[in-house]
Amino acid sequence: MELDPKVCYRALCTRDARFDGRLFVGVTSTGIYCRPICPAGPARLENCRFFTSAAAAQEAGFRPCLRCRPEIAPELATWRGTSNTVHRGLALIAAGALDGDDGVEVLAARLGIGERQLRRLFDQHLGVSPIAVAQTRRVLFAKQLIHDSRLPMSEIAIAAGFGSVRRFNETFRQLFRRPPSALRRKAVVALPEGSVAAMGVTVRLRYRAPYDWPAMLAFLGTRAIDGVERIEGECYVRSVAHDGAVGTVEVAHVPERDSLAVAIRFPCVRALPAIIARVRRVFDLGADVASIAAHLARDRMLAPLIARRPGLRVPGGWDGFELAVRAVLGQQVTVAAARRLAGQLVALCGAALPAGLGGPGVMRVFPDAARVAAADLSTLGMPAARRATLVALAHAVLAEPRLFEPLATIEDTVARLRAIRGVGDWTAHYIALRAAREPDAFPASDLGLLRGAARNGARPSPAELAARAERWRPWRAYAAQHLWAADAEPRATM
Repeated sequence: MELDPKVCYRALCTRDARFDGRLFVGVTSTGIYCRPICPAGPARLENCRFFTSAAAAQEAGFRPCLRCRPEIAPELATWRGTSNTVHRGLALIAAGALDGDDGVEVLAARLGIGERQLRRLFDQHLGVSPIAVAQTRRVLFAKQLIHDSRLPMSEIAIAAGFGSVRRFNETFRQLFRRPPSALRRKAVVALPEGSVAAMGVTVRLRYRAPYDWPAMLAFLGTRAIDGVERIEGECYVRSVAHDGAVGTVEVAHVPERDSLAVAIRFPCVRALPAIIARVRRVFDLGADVASIAAHLARDRMLAPLIARRPGLRVPGGWDGFELAVRAVLGQQVTVAAARRLAGQLVALCGAALPAGLGGPGVMRVFPDAARVAAADLSTLGMPAARRATLVALAHAVLAEPRLFEPLATIEDTVARLRAIRGVGDWTAHYIALRAAREPDAFPASDLGLLRGAARNGARPSPAELAARAERWRPWRAYAAQHLWAADAEPRATM
């Protein structure tokens, strides 16, 4: 992506928050790169180089600023709509896909393309390689944990995906010219050190305002499964599972900082990147809602909805299998009925949390595919055909653990899901929308969407709504969320 230096420099001089996360500036006289909102005075234009990503700035030899902290800049999904493969690749990297022994060739295979093509796409859209993106993510995530937690440096090194503490120390000395411990803020020195399992860790994840937190909390609250999740005041709390271990996550809104505060308690520090990636996915933190709204508001039917809810996000799913089960349970029933069925399923085969975790209302984790496949589902108050769909879904996930990763196109993703017994077009689009995080998924036959359109002056048939939605691409999922929000009593599933 080509950047106009003069436009970028004006944004820098005015500290324009609209560009935060969109660009970074490297200052040749200091060797440091900053966010456009950095409190330090701007350098002269001839000393500035502008980049579309922190990875590109770091690859060019600049080190992160200690004042504006590039690691907490909002991660805007500016590449969505231009390369679905890059979008999927970045999501996998954020979840730690390149932190272990797997290399770029394995990542490329997961994306269904060759290694050379993947490198070319990353260079074309981001100006850096997948490895450079992963390395920058490790450094910035480690820097955030150093600043905002009292985790021991050894746990920070592991959490950030460094192969060893020695490599972690060498990287920070090379980049910052000081050891990692020297970056820790003095304000927290008095706090005791402790592990993620014993004390938990809280990280702050930024978004680009506006953010409709009440709408997000209401959506999650009306679908909260007894025993697994709860709303506590203005916070969302739930159990999480990853690689056989379980823990809890608590998410609170910090509007004055355009952030979410995420408190994590989990026995394995290596799971932190994957858990944080889930939080970003569920709460849709990468959305550039201003750009999406500008596109959708061209439609006269959507314009007033967007004006009323400018910060509306598309909630995601914590786990692909869990979300798919919720969708199947919600077929042709109300949200409340689907919620009761989900609670029965959790009570039937969900594992209990260890003592001391969760608290009132959060005592179990949602069952995985193996538990559902092995359970006797006859006690669930639902038709036998739908129980058979749950079993088929569980076996499909056991056969293909990456079933809910998006494919090259939304049509491919939907087709793969529809191949599962009992999964129709509506269910497939809904799973793609919330589990695969396909921004262009659109379950056109959903009654809530049709009622939402009707309450805004239109009365389309499913076919007419689908035809009208073509102009909303590639953001049809956000249009769907606005229509659901417009429906006073939505029949959207869980």
